[in-house]
Amino acid sequence: MRIPVLTRRQRYRLRQQLQHAQGAALYRRTLALLEIDRRKPIAQVASSLGVTRQSIYNWIEAYIQSFDPLALRDAARCGRPTAWTPDLDELLETLLRERPMQWGYQAVNWTVPLLQQQLASWDGSWLSEDTIRRKLRDLGYVWKRTRYVLPPDPDEEKKKIYPPAA
Repeated sequence: MRIPVLTRRQRYRLRQQLQHAQGAALYRRTLALLEIDRRKPIAQVASSLGVTRQSIYNWIEAYIQSFDPLALRDAARCGRPTAWTPDLDELLETLLRERPMQWGYQAVNWTVPLLQQQLASWDGSWLSEDTIRRKLRDLGYVWKRTRYVLPPDPDEEKKKIYPPAA
């Protein structure tokens, strides 16, 4: 593959994109092209960015198709299909209306790991904690982690240093 020599305008547009990049992937790709334009070896650029040389070649190829910096963006894709089903929605809502003790757990309130275990016992699919938290947030549930607060020091007044009286 022949490495393109960038014009001043192309270099300017890439620098502008670098300054305003919204994601790390776009920033990394744009930086790679600018570093290669500065005649750094592809192996060195790949190593410094933590990617393979093939990734760098792919980014160059994508860019030289149109010489448009936006060609370096991630393509839209749908991602992995969800394992969440309407039955799990219904079960989660049922679980949240009841206490874990009613389901045989020695706990007063539901925790994400307990919900994860109970949902897995329903259909055998093990959902991630993030997925469960996302569903809880979608249902309007909010939570805070408990914070241990020390009681006030009864001897605090004795420990204070007062300025000498004049």
